Amino acid sequence: MARIAGVDIPNYKRGVIALTYIYGVGKSRAQEVLKEAGVSEDKKVNEWDDEEIGKIREAVGSYKIEGELRSEVQLSIKRLMDIGCYRGIRHRIGLPLRGQRTKNNSRTRKGKRKTVANKKKATK
Repeated sequence: MARIAGVDIPNYKRGVIALTYIYGVGKSRAQEVLKEAGVSEDKKVNEWDDEEIGKIREAVGSYKIEGELRSEVQLSIKRLMDIGCYRGIRHRIGLPLRGQRTKNNSRTRKGKRKTVANKKKATK
């Protein structure tokens, strides 16, 4: 397994797909990195030689990825929560922030259902 930016990259996948295992590298950025390094997109990771891996590491290193990017995202969220804007409040209480309805869906954000006890209707 090749190791780039502290991430083990799978051997038997094409380079473009394998690079997406790095946080902050999607398909388009992976294509840019491989073009910059001069490596074919169709080549599998186990076919890369040491020189190509070095060039890819160098190309990936020029972007903000992994720990640095994660901490920046966390700081952005913390800033929103500190200033108390709408998005910050939604982050704080764990609800969706981008205008989705919450009556029926949004289980990913809200978590497992919590049953609320119902009052029984009074009979005559």
